[in-house]
Amino acid sequence: MDVIVTITRPEITATVTRGAARLLIDLGYAPLAEVTLPNGRRADLMALSHRGELVIVEVKSGIEDFRVDRKWHEYAPYCDRFAFAVAPEFPREILPEEPGLIVADGFGGAVLREAPLAALAPARRKALTIAFARMAAMRAAGVVTTVLEE
Repeated sequence: MDVIVTITRPEITATVTRGAARLLIDLGYAPLAEVTLPNGRRADLMALSHRGELVIVEVKSGIEDFRVDRKWHEYAPYCDRFAFAVAPEFPREILPEEPGLIVADGFGGAVLREAPLAALAPARRKALTIAFARMAAMRAAGVVTTVLEE
């Protein structure tokens, strides 16, 4: 008897997010999930490197998720690097070539294309880094917060 397993979009998003976060940790970043940026957009993952570099990763669960969501350009003012993260079966050829590309599953991931550097202005980096640190500390204290306030 054949068994067909259907994975929902939220399950794919959670799996890819988990794998991309594990990859970021392996690469030396400290990631936070579900970060609402000052412009109101929500980053699936935002991560801070040991050098203070901020990376945003946008998880795409499928073709429709990518096609209906054209807001990814609005993340640029809040990060040094931007990348998409997708599941291994995602048709990568439909993604734009400019951002970085991560392929991830629930256990980890791989960088297929390095995200280009577009360095933040020093004052904005400082404000975002402080806001990121405060959010991480509040979450560690058990206070659920998702809004990054510059």
